[in-house]
This record gives sequence, C-alpha cells and structure tokens, in this order.
Amino acid sequence: MEEPVNAVAEHADEAGAPPRVDFDTGPERYRHWRYTVDGETAWVYLDVAEDGGIVPGYELKLNSYDLGVDIELYDLTQRLRFSHPQVRSVVLTSGKDSNFCAGANIRMLAGSSHPWKVNFCKFTNETRNGIEDMTDAGQTWIAALNGTAAGGGYEMALACDQILLVDDRSSAVSLPEVPLLGVLPGTGGLTRVIDKRKVRKDRADVFATKSEGFGGRKAVEWKLVDEAVPRREWERVVAERAAAAAAASTRQADAQGIELPPLRRDETADTLTYDHVRVTIDRDARTATVVVAVPDSLTDDPAALHDQGAAHPLLAITRELDDAILRLRTNELEIGTWLLLTEGPVDAALAADRLIANHQDDWLVAETTRYLKRVFKRLDVTSRSLIALVEPGSCFAGPFLELALACDRQYMLEGTFEEDEDATLPSGAAAEDPATLVVTDAQFGTFPMGNGLTRLGSRFYGDDDALEAVREKQGEQLEGGDADDLGLVTDAPDDIDWTDEIRILLEERASLSPDALTGMEANHRFVGPETMETRIFGRLTAWQNWIFIRPNASGPEGALRKYGTGRKADFDQKRV
Repeated sequence: MEEPVNAVAEHADEAGAPPRVDFDTGPERYRHWRYTVDGETAWVYLDVAEDGGIVPGYELKLNSYDLGVDIELYDLTQRLRFSHPQVRSVVLTSGKDSNFCAGANIRMLAGSSHPWKVNFCKFTNETRNGIEDMTDAGQTWIAALNGTAAGGGYEMALACDQILLVDDRSSAVSLPEVPLLGVLPGTGGLTRVIDKRKVRKDRADVFATKSEGFGGRKAVEWKLVDEAVPRREWERVVAERAAAAAAASTRQADAQGIELPPLRRDETADTLTYDHVRVTIDRDARTATVVVAVPDSLTDDPAALHDQGAAHPLLAITRELDDAILRLRTNELEIGTWLLLTEGPVDAALAADRLIANHQDDWLVAETTRYLKRVFKRLDVTSRSLIALVEPGSCFAGPFLELALACDRQYMLEGTFEEDEDATLPSGAAAEDPATLVVTDAQFGTFPMGNGLTRLGSRFYGDDDALEAVREKQGEQLEGGDADDLGLVTDAPDDIDWTDEIRILLEERASLSPDALTGMEANHRFVGPETMETRIFGRLTAWQNWIFIRPNASGPEGALRKYGTGRKADFDQKRV
C-alpha cells in the first residue's frame, strides 16, 4: 500500500512493533480539516479523507477519526490561538452533507493495541480540554452539527460552548458505545453530559444506552443541544450565533498574530534535541532524561515576545517540551521513568516569571501562559514516573519550578559536587554554586492542575501551615536544606550520597510493576476535590482502561470485534 503523502506514522514492522508517531503538521499538510477566517469568526470544517488513516487497515468512513485526524485538530487549535488572535468565535462543522462525525473509527479501535487505544483517548481528551480552555481566552466555539454526531463526534461537540443541531427529522446526537461496542465513550462524553450540560442523571442513563440517540425538540428538552434549527434556516442562524458570540467576546479584535513554523529537532534512536530541550534515553535503565535549558537572553519585555514570535525562548521551550512529552509518551512505551532537569541562570527564569506576572493584558503573553499551563497538565496525566533532579546550575524558579512540582518526587543536591564527574546526571552547567529553588506567585494560582488546585496546594493538601510557610519564603533562593525543611523536595542528599541515592531510586522504580505504578501515581497526583477534568482523566479513564482489555470488549467474541459483522457479541454475563 502506498504511503500517504503527509503520513504521520510509520507502519508497524514485521515484528509487530507499534508505529512511531510524528506530531508535526500544518495547514498545508492537513488531509482531514480545513478552515477559513472571516473577520472575527473562523469556520472549521471536518472533512475526513477515507484513505487517510494514520496506519493501514481501515477506512475513515462517515467522517470518523483516528489519531492522525486529531493531531491535525490540535495543530489547528494552536494556529487559531497564535496566528489568528483576532478570532473571537469559531464555528466547528462538517464538510460533508448530512453527517457531522461518526466518532472514533471502530475498525481502528478493534485492531489497535491496548496502549495505542489508551494514548489515543488521552490525546483526544487533552485536545478537547484545550478547546474548552479557549473560553477563558474569549474565543467561543460553536458546534454546528449539520448532520448526525455519534460517539466521539458528539464528544467533540460537547467540548464546545454551544451546540446547534440541524432539525431535519434524521439528524441526532448519540453516545452509542455502551450498547453497540461494550465500551465507554472515550473522550469524556459521559462526564460532560451530566457535569457540563447538566443533563439529569436518569435521562443521561437512557441516552447512553439508546444507540440511535435523540434529535430535534427532545435533544433540546434534555439539554443535549442548545438549539434545533430547521435546515431552511440553518445558515442564517449559525451565522447569527457566531456573530453574537464574537460581539460578546473580550478578545482583542485588532491583535496581530504570529506564525508557528515547524520545530527544529534532531532525532536519533536515543535522543531528541531541540533548541532549548534535550532528551536522552537510557534503554537499559528504562529512563529518559529531559533537560530544559533556559537561556540568559530571556527577558521580561513583552515586546521581545512579539518581535521574536515562536523563536522567543519562553514560547519555544513550551512548544518543544509539548512535542517531547507527546513523542516520549506515544513512541517510548517501555521508558517508564522520566528525569526532569533544568539548566540556566535563575535570573532568566525569574525574568520569565515577571513577564507572565506583569503582562497578562498582552494577548500573546496570556496565550503563552495558557499554553504552558496546558503542557504542565499534560505532564500531570502522563503515565510515567516523574522525578525532578535539582542540581547546581539548574533554574527551578517561577514557572520552571512547576516542572519539579509536577513530578512524583524531587531530589535536590545539598551544597555542590566536589568534582563534576561525581554527578550522576550532570546538566552540563557550571557547578560552583549550590542549587537553589525560587518560589514566586506562579506557584499560587497561575498554573492550576485539573483538580483546580495549584501544585503546591496539592502537595500540601490539608496542611495550610506548611503552605503558608512556603508563601513567606517567596522570592528567596532556597538551597537544599531549606527546601527540604519546607517540604519542597523529597530529599536533599549531599554529594557523597547523591550518586547512590539516585541509582537506588532508579533501580527500585524499574523493578516495580508499570501497571501498579500508573495507578499509584495517578491516585497520588490528584488529591482533594473532583472536577469534571479529573473525573475524565481519573475515574472514567481508569474504567475505560480496564474495559478495553476485558473479553466483552476486545476478546474474539467481544463487541469491538463483532461490530459490523452482523453478529452480536457473546458477553460474559458476570458482573465484576
């Protein structure tokens, strides 16, 4: 089979290795999406190429989607944020008549490995959450369902602020996964229906078990959509709703956008090297070392961000770290522990902090801040052991301290290394001065987690005195002993013990069950209150993860395997 021109994955080899996914794309390479910008409104069309699957073996019929379709959607949302900041409303519709989207492709799901399915669902969830994040930025998304929206198609609509459904006696919205496939809606549909749309829970139960769904007045009455519009009035009403949303927006209408060029990245079998981020994989130890290098050229001048655009260090680091996380998470399934390090002058990290703290009225600073928040959230929900190593020459200060706080553990050297070679994982920076951490306002609300708490608030959940003690040390350069006393790090060994402590940590982590670690880490990271986001990534995803590998869904007689064959699944009727 001939490779599509803009394929984003390599086919599995004869040994059955999973495809390696490339997240690079752009409007000129889209096969499944197109968009136009008309003043303050963007019109986004889903028009899936049936032969454009990310891997061979299925056709993307009925505007169904796979990971490749969603990679393009994620890229599109980023361009609407940064290249078209004047856009105040977005209409999401279908480029095909009488059909909006049939959801995730069933043949793809049935033929995919378990990790592929789980990573696919996680990425689609993050992309939908990113669409919802645009509400805070004054960009209203309107789902204009010009035909039936089933499963993931309806979940895509649920991420939008408003949902319009054409009222033509045949178009409907539905979540048919439970009755037809024996699985759950994989992109937050169950949760958004009741938490976001406020559908009564008994009605939600009926809806989620009725494969054909509802349309017209009933869909409106049950709050599944906001409006059912006769086809003869469709174009007028959609345009009016888009114009009204744009008029109500607080987004800066005359903002001048920036381009998002392809990332510069050198890749070998065991390394990823960007301008500011480096990744080195140790396959024997099953670790990836991720170093974020903050250059001393980073300033707190917002004009520099506009002048340099995507080349500005803060935005460049954010894009590069996002790409590195996605590639490691999707392509390196056996690299179970990530070591996060920073290097560079603390003053530069604090300049980034001032830029963020003092210039949120600047659209590009605000948009970059929101992007960085989403990247930190991507770390939070990544099923890897995350370990921060704070060494001399590091710059865990302000926004970059969030990298350490997102980790499961933090180890900070007390003092300096007597000799550079004594460092287990040297950052390549000078080691004459001891490592320090600097807490700023960034730790107290700028980058909330999915549970609505800050990472410090999650760390010290229920211990207000400890949190207040940290707050009193804002702005101070804290060395290992002080950081340890405040509870900001897990341990602060000196140079005599450092090498052995880190070695034992990594060996111990590598000896444990990856499945147990994934469950443990996800449980520990999200303390406190549940939100719609934590329910989607926690409770709902955990159940889906389990359901995906049960025979009732994925076994030879399971619903995913039998779908489309004309034969019903043979369910094991025992409740577990």
